[in-house]
Amino acid sequence: MNTLSDLISARLAQLKSWRREFHHYAESGWLEFRTATRVADELHKLGYQLQLGREVIDADARMGLPSETVLKQQEARALQQGALPQWISHFSGGFCGIVATLETGRPGPVIGFRVDMDALDLNESQAEDHLPQREGFASCNPGMMHACGHDGHTTIGLGLASVLMAMKDQLSGTIKIIFQPAEEGVRGARAMVAAGVVDDVDLFTAIHLGTGVPAGELVCGSDSFLATTKLDVNFTGVGAHAGGRPEEGRNALLAAAQATLALHGLTQHSGGVARVNVGVLQAGTGRNVVPDCALLKVETRGVTNQVNDDIYQQALRVIAGAAAMYGVEHQVTLMGAARSCTPTQPWVDFIHQQAEALGVFDSVVDRKAQAAGSEDATYMMERVKQRGGQASYAIFGCDLAAGHHNAKFDFDEQVMPVAIAMLATLALNQAQFGGDQ
Repeated sequence: MNTLSDLISARLAQLKSWRREFHHYAESGWLEFRTATRVADELHKLGYQLQLGREVIDADARMGLPSETVLKQQEARALQQGALPQWISHFSGGFCGIVATLETGRPGPVIGFRVDMDALDLNESQAEDHLPQREGFASCNPGMMHACGHDGHTTIGLGLASVLMAMKDQLSGTIKIIFQPAEEGVRGARAMVAAGVVDDVDLFTAIHLGTGVPAGELVCGSDSFLATTKLDVNFTGVGAHAGGRPEEGRNALLAAAQATLALHGLTQHSGGVARVNVGVLQAGTGRNVVPDCALLKVETRGVTNQVNDDIYQQALRVIAGAAAMYGVEHQVTLMGAARSCTPTQPWVDFIHQQAEALGVFDSVVDRKAQAAGSEDATYMMERVKQRGGQASYAIFGCDLAAGHHNAKFDFDEQVMPVAIAMLATLALNQAQFGGDQ
């Protein structure tokens, strides 16, 4: 334990530097070009086997992909900001995923860790009481901000990679560290699962920091995530003069409004909690024109996959019905999705046992009642479980300057070495796991 502690302590300055660099150059989902090249380069220097881009992302399974124009613009922006040219071709077109593998040469299970890399579509606060602004590492990219801690997650992944390589002689089995793009909007994990990145994983852990968990606490197996489906709906009608010949028009705005009201009535289900939200309605071009176009941005959620799937199918029928009422066409585009998933108790028990023995936490709990959000690492958890493996989702509590997805979000960087110590301990001691703790 002293060796692990010493190795982490020797890397504290590097962890801080990495985190603040990723924070400053925040990049939204599928646009993590600079981040991915920097991560790949560090992993390559450490000696990891790398799978990059199209090797770990199924193109057809991606959701919510920006336009080709945006992808090209943001790749050029990343190169101007220091993305490494020798790596950029692997990620071009939005394939910003990385899997780093360490083969120890000794028998043992495959243990996988997932961290995410993307920022939110949000402008960061420029107030002087916001520490990243005051210390000069606030996001330099308009409309992109690390307001959920993924800059910390990426740093934890790199720090873990560095420490484990230094302790390679003490490891057994195979280590896989998965750096995932596009978690926000739950868009990226499905494409990595479709590419098979967790098909060989026996023991899997995804992580998050913060989320309202107090500093010093570890949640070993969070299970509060709702299944969700994100969709964009485009209604296409017929424009007409609103005063002269309104009967010749087909009003897309009214179809979207009708759908909005009906969708918000779809929250009853005997299977448990269900939610629907229309977050955006954009329509029309002028007050004297019958609107010929409208856009809805919608999400459904459910406490189980079945509940969400039922609500989603009802939502599709509502949308189709509203379009038919007003004689307009409609097109539904899937923009993101995640599943509900219960961690496997034996692996949660092992994480709990190892955390208690590590002695760096004030409190260790299996799960914690939290506000119900969604997380697409559940796709990876489900695949691992389906193939007979163990999976969990760990949350490292820490102090936050503001809530997640807030323009003043910031986290206490002291949580990063603690998380690295915990994950490294799981890798070092995985041979002790027998599945019956």
